Amino acid sequence: MRPVDREAVEASIRALLDARDARGAATAAVRSYGPQILAYLRAVLRDEDAAAEAFSRFAEGLWKGIARFRGDAAVLTWAYRVAWGAVREVRRDPYRRRARRLETSEASRLAAEVRESTASHLRPRDKGAVERLRASLDPGERTLLILRLDRDLPWRDVAMILSGDGATLDEATVRKRYERVKAKLRKLASAEGLLATR
Repeated sequence: MRPVDREAVEASIRALLDARDARGAATAAVRSYGPQILAYLRAVLRDEDAAAEAFSRFAEGLWKGIARFRGDAAVLTWAYRVAWGAVREVRRDPYRRRARRLETSEASRLAAEVRESTASHLRPRDKGAVERLRASLDPGERTLLILRLDRDLPWRDVAMILSGDGATLDEATVRKRYERVKAKLRKLASAEGLLATR
């Protein structure tokens, strides 16, 4: 994944939004942040087809919603929130496995472009015991770990991303969930004999 100058990307997208160029802002957001969002979706869903579907839904949601972006957080934070919504949609949609949605819109074409340009070495593979432990977590727990540990997002942003369906999470709640996930991982690691005993 090529490094992204987050400040420059954020400034560019906000300038496009200020100029009322929602199409340009959406394109810039998907092209700039799409590879890391796709990597996140692959890690959370652990199924290439489900991740591809979620990424298509993410791109479409971002495309349709960016004109209403209020700027309460970074565009990247908002993009992860849209992606988390796509994860929940894909997991709730039993029809997803039987049929594919028509992909004819500009957002779908852009999503396909980013998916195809993201190197295959960025796809999740079994990287040992830690990855097996992470795989045993539910998508919400994996999302929390990815956002906080892998993406190093501030607690405020993690809380905003995970808030949804009318419920607003605060930083303290998210930190408590994180502590529970760490304790769960510690217990699983201990059960597999991965922790050194004193």
